[in-house]
Amino acid sequence: MPSPRKLLAAMQGAAAALHGGGLVAFPTETVYGLGADAENPAAVARIFAAKGRPADHPLIVHIANPDQLTHWAKDIPPAAWLLARRCWPGPLTLILRRACRVPDIVTGGQDTVGLRVPDHPLALALIEASGGGIAAPSANRFGRVSPTTAAHVREELGAAMDFILDGGPCRVGIESTILDLSGHQPRLLRPGAITIAGIEAVLGQPIAQPGSHAPRAPGMLRSHYAPKTPVCLVPAAHLEAEARRRLAQGQRVAALTMSATLLPEACLRQDMPTHQTGWARELYARLRAVDAQGSDCILIEEPPIGADWQAVRDRLERAASAHGASGEFLSMGRQPF
Repeated sequence: MPSPRKLLAAMQGAAAALHGGGLVAFPTETVYGLGADAENPAAVARIFAAKGRPADHPLIVHIANPDQLTHWAKDIPPAAWLLARRCWPGPLTLILRRACRVPDIVTGGQDTVGLRVPDHPLALALIEASGGGIAAPSANRFGRVSPTTAAHVREELGAAMDFILDGGPCRVGIESTILDLSGHQPRLLRPGAITIAGIEAVLGQPIAQPGSHAPRAPGMLRSHYAPKTPVCLVPAAHLEAEARRRLAQGQRVAALTMSATLLPEACLRQDMPTHQTGWARELYARLRAVDAQGSDCILIEEPPIGADWQAVRDRLERAASAHGASGEFLSMGRQPF
């Protein structure tokens, strides 16, 4: 890591860029964010232009502490205060009724806003130095693989950045859990490192799945988090056979696997951790690495089914859906999950 003096200078430069209406990439515990002053509509518009993001797709506002909730939200339920005190800083985004000062461009025109306090010292210091909230999606092209290092940001969006704050690799590696508290019952909109069980333990009540009237939130599209190379999810028992079938067709094959499955030498293999936290931390970096090596497909061994793996499976399913690859295994009895 840079020296404290260099970090301070970088922080001051990033804060100055935000004050001037610029775009700043900054680290969080989940992924790198593409940030702008959340109360500056012109600056926020630059986020959408840089990412190629649809205008109706809302952003998350990153704040420094739970006390700032009242600046951004109204009609805040007791559940929000309880979760904020218990889970922040951390990878949990709360969807609440928006305060009147929140620009429409931040919320995608909705009457709700997503808020969270990130668990990264540089992110918190930047928010404090900026003097407000930072609207920030992941710092990548819309629908693509999120960045977990500053180098990923430079490779994909470097030309659009006014400042990139390098805080090293992200510790969690996948985006925050999103919980809707704007209605009568808490609803999970996106799984993440904070699980449904963990939230239910704090609130003492069940969490519903999103219904037809749930607010739009980041990461809810069927296709998302996708590399350019098609992704296909494969049960461990079929991974070797599928790799050989594709190689026989002349395809260049990469594979992400956590089992001892034997794969042909011609297959570019990436061994994944056996625990869900390791998978989450490594997933996006591994996808980016194999995507850059020119394969025709990326075969990914399906991780286990269970609450602990819900967030990883969610990201993999959406990545596979980008190219329709999740349906390729129907002939072998596999059903898309």
